[in-house]
Formats: sequence, structure tokens, C-alpha cells
Amino acid sequence: MSSIKPVKRGRRTVARHGRLTSPHPFAQVMRIIAVALAVVLVAGAGVAAYVAYDLSSSFTADAVELEGQGPVPPDIGAIEGGVNLFLAGTDECEPEFAAYFGDRCKGPDSEGTLNDVNMLVHISDNPRRVTVVSFPRDLMLPIPSCTDEDGRTTSAMSKQQINSAFSYGGLSCVVKTVSELSGQSIPFAAKVSFGGVINITDAIGGVDVCIANGIRDRHTGIDWPAGNRNIQGIEALQFLRTRHGVGDGGDLGRISNQQQYMSKLARKLVSEDVLSDPGTLYKLASTALQNVDPSTSLTNPLLLVQIALAVKNVPFEEIVFVQYPTLTDPYDANRVVPDYDAAEQLWAALEANQPLQLTGEISGGDGVIEAGAPEDGTPVEPTEPADPVEPTEGAAETPSPQESAVALPSTITGQTAAQDTCSNGNLR
Repeated sequence: MSSIKPVKRGRRTVARHGRLTSPHPFAQVMRIIAVALAVVLVAGAGVAAYVAYDLSSSFTADAVELEGQGPVPPDIGAIEGGVNLFLAGTDECEPEFAAYFGDRCKGPDSEGTLNDVNMLVHISDNPRRVTVVSFPRDLMLPIPSCTDEDGRTTSAMSKQQINSAFSYGGLSCVVKTVSELSGQSIPFAAKVSFGGVINITDAIGGVDVCIANGIRDRHTGIDWPAGNRNIQGIEALQFLRTRHGVGDGGDLGRISNQQQYMSKLARKLVSEDVLSDPGTLYKLASTALQNVDPSTSLTNPLLLVQIALAVKNVPFEEIVFVQYPTLTDPYDANRVVPDYDAAEQLWAALEANQPLQLTGEISGGDGVIEAGAPEDGTPVEPTEPADPVEPTEGAAETPSPQESAVALPSTITGQTAAQDTCSNGNLR
């Protein structure tokens, strides 16, 4: 927010990956954390309640079981009011996965942890809508004073790269930084690492993405032809990492490419392949909970289910992925700074719970194009979104969207889950 007062810089930056054009092995992986919201997007009330009950049963292992009485999942409802949930992806070299990441996990760069993925998930009150705001890792902004896990307090800094916040005070410092930037209260948060991404992706059986042109990127090991491709495990991580292989090779293009993944992921999670298989739902939810490090406010599995029930019937057109608006840093053309004026309009629209109308480009950095668009960029008719899944029996009817929508500034790029996009790949 523009009201944040600059403070004297207290230390040098530790953000190793400040340049938009530098290679990086783990950018924006947190898009996969949408899988951790399996309970958010897909689980039917009965299955979700059972998952929560089963996963929490270990806390009551010594309880006395009444003869002839089986366990009964709790009867719960959707969380009331709006919800802000922050999701961070960290680049850390876990021994069992370090071999996959080359130079990133060798030598001095293998030490330390950065929050290279930063997403604020806003779930509105009725009518329910979901807005996912991605903050570029190269965003320069004030970082407040934070306390690390050893109780040491850091000095506030007037301008540092957002992906250094974790190093000053862990997940709490990242959340505090984004909360002060946005003016939003953020009571819930979680993070995921390399291994968590791989394990969670395997649990869902992969996601089908679209590649408009071939992708070749030696930094991530990708050399894939154009067409549809089911990606899972290490391939999903490669796809989410790639920057050189899509658009203009910058970080903003990578974010757009991963928004395509998020959109396709949302569609798969509400498909009959997932909804009709309680075993898949359980595996997905339990794997997510085992691979995500939550804030203490998010450790109650029943709360996860309440969040799930709040959004499980949100229509695709009301699931919106946007990039936080930025301007080129006047002191470093390879970094960006907040566009406070444009951001204010976004926060105001969310506060008023008004539907969002995207007026800007579908992609920052040309990372994606509309499905079916020719390579010369000639406009084409958008493809029809997939048919929505019928709500489960007993589920509340989805409220009709409000008639008036807020037209966001054109500097805010993004797409909805209803839009069909493809990676704007390149073979350079």
C-alpha cells in the first residue's frame, strides 16, 4: 500500500535470483499447491469430512472405542465470511531430490531458503469467488521487521526483493510482508518444497497441459514437441520451472504459463475422474497434508474441510488468476516495483466482493496464448470452457454472479479457469 513508510535499509540483500533474465531452478512451483486445496476445490462434503476425521484420529489414539459403535465423521459446514490464505513455494535442496536440480543444489547456492513462489488466495463471502494473486519473485518492496525461529529480530528494510523475506523470518515474515503490501489480513498460510511438489503431483496422476509450440529449455531439461501433454512428478516440476522455454524468457511469462497449469488443474480436480473416486480424493488430500508445512492456524483438518465446502461449487469463470501489478524498477530494469494505484483497484474490488473483469493481456511476458491462436498472434474465437460438474447431492446452489463487474486496470494480466490457454513455447 502507498501508506507504507520507507525505512532505512538495515542489511544487504540475500536474494540471489534478482534478475529477470537469470536462470533459476525452482520458480513459482507453488502453483501446484492448488493440489493441496484438493479439499478446497473438489471434495464432496461426506468425503471431505471423512478425510478430516481420519487424518485427525491419530490425536485420539488412546480413546476408548464403544463396543458396536463405528466412527462417525463430523457434520460440518462451510467456513463463514471471506478467507485469505497465503501459499509460499520454497527452493530448498532436500537430499532425496537434490540430484534432479543440478547446480542449484551444489556448492554455496545449495544453502539457504528463498520464497520464490508467493500467492495470495482470496475466497470471498457469498457469493463465493476465488481470486489467486501471484507476486513476482523479482518484486522490490519494503520488508518489515521480523522475528526468526531463534527469536532474533531483524531490522525493517525499505526495499528488498520479495523472495528474500523467508530468510529473515520464515513463512511468518513472508506473510507479514505481503499483508503490509496489500493491506489484507492473512490468517492462514502454508509452504511447500521440491519434494512436496513431486509427491503431490503424483497423487493426482498428472495434469494435461497444452503447448502451442515446442518447448526447449536446457536449464530445466525440457525438449518437448507441440501438443497436449500429461505432466506429473518431475515433468510437472520442469514445466513449472521453465522460463527460457516460454514467451520472452522472463519471470512474468513463467507466471502466466503456470496459470495455465492452475486452470487445467482446477478442471481436472472437478472432473468425474476425481469426483467419482473417493480413494483418489483421500489419497490427494492426505498426500497434500503430509507434504505441506502449514501455519499453526491451519493445522486443524476440519478447518481445511470448511474452506473446501466454501468454494467447491465456485464456477470456473469466478476462479481468477492474476499477477500483482508492477512497474519496471527505475533503478534496475531487470526488477519490478509495485504499481500501487492499480493494486488499490484490485483490493477494493475484492473487498466489495464484485466480479472481476480482466481488461489486460492474458499473459505477462507472452507466456501463454489463447488455445487455437496462430503463431502470428491473430485474434481467434476463444474455445468453449468445459461443461461444469453437477453439484453433489445436498450441496447448496451456487449463487448467481452479480450483474456489475469491476473492470481491472489493463496493467493487471491474468486469466480465469474458464479460459483455455496454451504455453507459448519456443525452441531457441
